[in-house]
Amino acid sequence: MGMSGILDGRRLIGVVHLAPTPGAPAAESGGIEALLERAARDAAAYAEGGIDALVVENFGDAPFEKERVAPETVATLALAVDRVRRTPGIQTVGVNVLRNDARSALGIAAATGARFVRVNVHSGSMYTDQGLVEGRAAETLRTRSALCPDVLLFADVHVKHATPVPGERIEDAARDALHRGRADGLIVSGIATGQAPEPDRIARVREAVGPDVPIVVGSGLDGSNAAELLAHADAAIVGTAAKEDGDVSRPVDPARVRALVSAV
Repeated sequence: MGMSGILDGRRLIGVVHLAPTPGAPAAESGGIEALLERAARDAAAYAEGGIDALVVENFGDAPFEKERVAPETVATLALAVDRVRRTPGIQTVGVNVLRNDARSALGIAAATGARFVRVNVHSGSMYTDQGLVEGRAAETLRTRSALCPDVLLFADVHVKHATPVPGERIEDAARDALHRGRADGLIVSGIATGQAPEPDRIARVREAVGPDVPIVVGSGLDGSNAAELLAHADAAIVGTAAKEDGDVSRPVDPARVRALVSAV
C-alpha cells in the first residue's frame, strides 16, 4: 500500500493538538481523562465538518524533548490515538511524536493500529530550538520493518521551526528523504505553526521528485490560499485554520472545517 492508499482521494488531514501530557511544563489540571475528552471532541468536530483522516501530536508539550520522549508521554499518546481512532466517522489516524521521536511513534502505531507516522527530521539534520536534530532514517526503517511494516512514513522536508544546514537546497533534501531515506511521502511546511509555505517551495519539491510522489502541505493552508498551495501538492495537514477564530489553542470548529473542505 502506497501513500495514495492513505490519502485515497483525501485532500485534508486534520491535526489533533493534545493538551500537555503528564510531566510537561504546562501540564493542566484534570488529568488524562480531560486530555482524552478534549482530543475526542476535536476528532468529532473534524468528522462533523467532513475530515475523516487525522494526525495526533503532543503539541502541548513544548519545550519539546530533542529525541526520545518520556514513557508517560508515549503512554498518553497511545491512549489518545486509540480514543481518536474510536471516534465515529474517523477512518484513518496517524501520530507525530514531537520533536523527533520516530521510534516511539512507530511503537504507538504498532500498539494502536495507527496507519502512518509523521517524522519532522527523517534524514539530514536541522537547527532547531532543541539544538541540532539529526535524522535516524536507518534506525526508523529497520524498526518499522520489525514492528509495523504497513505503517507509512510522512517525512518533513526543511521542517518548520527550524533552519537547514548552510548550503542545503530543499530540492536535495527532498530527494534524499525520498530515495535514500525511503519516505513514503513528503511534507512541505512554512516557517512556523499556522504559517503557509511559499508556493514556490512546493513547486521546487515537486520538480525535484516528480509527479508520482505524494506531497503534503504541512502548515498554513486556509480558504484563501488552498488553490495556490495545492497546485503542486496532493493534500494538506490542517490545524490552526480549523480552530475557533483561527486560534491554535482553541477547540476545532466544525463550521471552519466545512469551509476548508469546500475550499479544496
